[in-house]
Amino acid sequence: MSAAYHSHTAVLAASSTTEHRPLIITLFAVFVAATLGITVWAGRQTKSASDFYAGGRQFTAFQNGLAVSGDYMSAASFLGIAGAIALFGYDGFLYSIGFLVAWLVALLLVAEPLRNSGRYTMGDVLAYRMRQRPVRTAAGVSTIIVSIFYLLAQMAGAGVLVSLLLGITSDAGKILIVALVGVLMIVYVTIGGMKGTTWVQMVKAVLLIAGAILMTFMVLWKFDFNVSDLLGTAAEKSGHGASFLEPGLKYGATGTSKLDFLSLGIALVLGTAGLPHILIRFYTVPTAKAARKSVNWAIGIIGAFYLMTIALGFGAAALIGPKEIIAKNPAGNAAAPQLAEYLGGVGSTGGAVMLAVISAVAFATILAVVAGLTLASSSSFAHDIYANVIRKGKATEKEEMRAARWATVFIGAAAILLGAFARDMNVAGLVALAFAVAASANLPTLLYSLFWKRFTTQGALWSIYGGLAASVILVLFSPVVSGNEKTSMFKGVDFAWFPLENPGLISIPLGFLLGWIGSLLSKEEPDKGKYAELEVKSLTGIGAH
Repeated sequence: MSAAYHSHTAVLAASSTTEHRPLIITLFAVFVAATLGITVWAGRQTKSASDFYAGGRQFTAFQNGLAVSGDYMSAASFLGIAGAIALFGYDGFLYSIGFLVAWLVALLLVAEPLRNSGRYTMGDVLAYRMRQRPVRTAAGVSTIIVSIFYLLAQMAGAGVLVSLLLGITSDAGKILIVALVGVLMIVYVTIGGMKGTTWVQMVKAVLLIAGAILMTFMVLWKFDFNVSDLLGTAAEKSGHGASFLEPGLKYGATGTSKLDFLSLGIALVLGTAGLPHILIRFYTVPTAKAARKSVNWAIGIIGAFYLMTIALGFGAAALIGPKEIIAKNPAGNAAAPQLAEYLGGVGSTGGAVMLAVISAVAFATILAVVAGLTLASSSSFAHDIYANVIRKGKATEKEEMRAARWATVFIGAAAILLGAFARDMNVAGLVALAFAVAASANLPTLLYSLFWKRFTTQGALWSIYGGLAASVILVLFSPVVSGNEKTSMFKGVDFAWFPLENPGLISIPLGFLLGWIGSLLSKEEPDKGKYAELEVKSLTGIGAH
């Protein structure tokens, strides 16, 4: 297709979006109002701390599996991966593989023992056989930092989506949108707690899968269900030819980019099992068996969804082309909504409806994930830091829930502030950073706690703070923050000395190593009786809450 055709299509798209903007905004508002309605309804049933933190542990394995999928299939999955595939072909799809394989680590190592050993947060598991106050403080700090990294990605995705729908191009307008998402997220969590968040995630998972199925069907229909044709056209339109379908377009040109890919892969595969907002989902089911089953459900749902991202990403490359995608958003985050409008018919009411519905589903996705993340971090602050460290276990349930709600406001404000700077970055890449931080700080400590008798409080603190510091410092001095004029968080400055975009290759082994050395050098004698108790509890569920 010629460049003239594409510029004509772009003009049509712009005028159609303007013409149908009232319809688009109405549909969008209906989706947001519906999810807020669910939250208010669930909020009325949230009476105790167990309701607020764990949804009263009343959800079935299938319901929780659906909610876990809703939590996991974030803006990164839908917007970021589709955009990464549309721009980098095969290398973009590597995100899908990493995100999916990560579930096996969560299923085999973490889901069941965690459900058996804790009550509301990761800190419960660590504090069982360690000194309560220092370990809970470390777990709380780590949870909040990982959540804020993950929140950045969602905020960036929301900014792209809403500005695309409302036709906002100014930086001030985009920052205002990020602030609006932050305010909505604070409302979701403070009113609905875990019950509201879970119901929103379940509804959103169904809508997202339905939207992805519809778009996949329409993309394949455009190519007479010939996948080879689709891939061939995508390669041709990409400007890279056959190399678009081969490894190495993004990760492979240099030795550094190959190392970056290795780093990304390690972070993605090990990160899920350390993500606080995924870990707390295992507490919402009544038994460990249900926790394991819900992970099985999640693997099936998420696997099907990631297969469809192939059609969405390559479909966007074939039907829209990288130039048009980059023109809307340099990191490719707008590829899926652009594809939806194209499939509905550019310049038609159908196109406007498709754009509005898919964008609204993606926005509901962002709100649900953001609510889950904020809930994880505010729960950890209230339960671990406020109730057990500041109040030394003497806080009432009411005081704890009040602390959680205030924490939500402060974490929301931090996410808004940082999200404003991250608006031009690829959301899948941003999420990979959160995975790296989670795998560096939380995963080593969790695994050592559950499976190593010699592990001590000092080992836990070295592992959490060391892994956290290493990953955050390496990110700060990487091309993600400065040095790359197109995609860095801060343009026009360059203080990057760490060459990789993802710190996982260095920080994850360091987290494990520090936990091991810290325990061996510790003068504290591990409580073998407590370890034996934890082992029995984590494996059998006897005495689990």
